[in-house]
Amino acid sequence: MPADISERCEAIEACYEYMLGYAGQGLPANRDSPGTSEIRSFLHGAAQALTGLAEAYDQAAQELNLEPRQKYQAFLSVLDRDARDALAAIELALAQPAISSQLIDNLNASLHIRALLTDLFLIDEILEARKQEQRVVTS
Repeated sequence: MPADISERCEAIEACYEYMLGYAGQGLPANRDSPGTSEIRSFLHGAAQALTGLAEAYDQAAQELNLEPRQKYQAFLSVLDRDARDALAAIELALAQPAISSQLIDNLNASLHIRALLTDLFLIDEILEARKQEQRVVTS
């Protein structure tokens, strides 16, 4: 996978993992709660990674000449929608003056976040397998 995609996925996955731990801390909605700046930092990183995510995968699919093109484009439309939905949920959390553990727990449970992660696991597996196939053919 291109470095850009790997970096984006790492930011999204790191945010999700941090959210799991943050949610379990039972922190109240308090601007000065421990971890508040860290959760905001992880959420900002995920938001940046989500912006243009489908386009980055589309570019990778084009570089690998993956066919049938229309099947990849259809899935990338799903990925784009799920990324935009997850981004909207993350931005809503970021807009709050205080981020409680319960808020993050609810964000973790969001179908938007889960759908996005599943999309990423699916497309990453496919791209990696196709990349390996192309290495074997060109060797």
